[in-house]
Amino acid sequence: MPQPAGEIDTLVSAAQANIRDAGTLVALDEIRVRLLGKKGEITALLKQLGNLDADARKLAGAKINAAKEAIQSSIEARHEQLTAAALAEKLSKDRVDVTLPGRGQDQGGIHPVTRARRRMEQIFRAGGFTVAEGPEIEDDWHNFEALNIPADHPARAMHDTFYFGDGRLLRTHTSPVQVRVMQQQSPPIRIIAPGRVYRCDSDVTHTPMFHQIEGLAVDEHITFANLKAILLGFLRAFFEKDVSIRLRPSYFPFTEPSAELDVSCVRCGGQGCRICKNTGWLEIGGCGMVHPNVLRAVKIDPERYTGYAFGMGIDRMAMLLYNINDLRSLFENDCRFLRQFN
Repeated sequence: MPQPAGEIDTLVSAAQANIRDAGTLVALDEIRVRLLGKKGEITALLKQLGNLDADARKLAGAKINAAKEAIQSSIEARHEQLTAAALAEKLSKDRVDVTLPGRGQDQGGIHPVTRARRRMEQIFRAGGFTVAEGPEIEDDWHNFEALNIPADHPARAMHDTFYFGDGRLLRTHTSPVQVRVMQQQSPPIRIIAPGRVYRCDSDVTHTPMFHQIEGLAVDEHITFANLKAILLGFLRAFFEKDVSIRLRPSYFPFTEPSAELDVSCVRCGGQGCRICKNTGWLEIGGCGMVHPNVLRAVKIDPERYTGYAFGMGIDRMAMLLYNINDLRSLFENDCRFLRQFN
């Protein structure tokens, strides 16, 4: 049976005293559950109202509900006080003394691909080359046709291309930069074109986006011997070793003759190891003499001028220079890996 009115008043007074004494939000919640929870004291009184007649139930219910509201109001008020006190304490602890010296920050580092690219640019600049750049979104003419790769040419199968709906594409190499330079500038021309390129290719050793550097020289009396000399000098400066190179006959539609460029293994010195698959050689790019059709496309007289072109992957060169054994390490943004280059 519900308690007499005096006992309810006593219960409320004791509850409010406990609420005032609650020092934490956890203690306050324990009081709320003890009084107002499903098995709380006030809840138990409400459940017993069904045993009374109508008149007594009305009077007792009003008294119990008033007690419940008073307790609930006290809990809410105390909750606000404790929340404000907790916030004030946190703010006090987190307060910043601007007169204190700074804690310092970890110094960042240049990404190994950027390091390799800058190293390449520095070496070629010293050799009289200038750095040229162009758009990464290209049209078909600059990316293919001007480079002697017409629509029906089988060499297009070598370039799995990202096309846009309007026929434009993400460049598959930086050769379009060479085309644009030859359109705007008369020989002599001596440039390198580093940048991002894109192909629909993704596996352990390939990524859809990678970095490439290409070189071009056009002038009178340029020969294949000039190409070999510039490549050998560059690779010895880049690796700071007395490496050797090997040029193997190959095919590229924009050069004739064409060659694959190999360098003696920078790990084993050509003796044979896991990196070079025990051959003593590492393939790093392609090169050749600029095809006369490419010169004609940009209105340069192939009877008067000749030129050479070469290209290689910057990511690949960075891996060889810094002894990185997994291409994916360059793109995963793992701070543990990147800190090595701080």
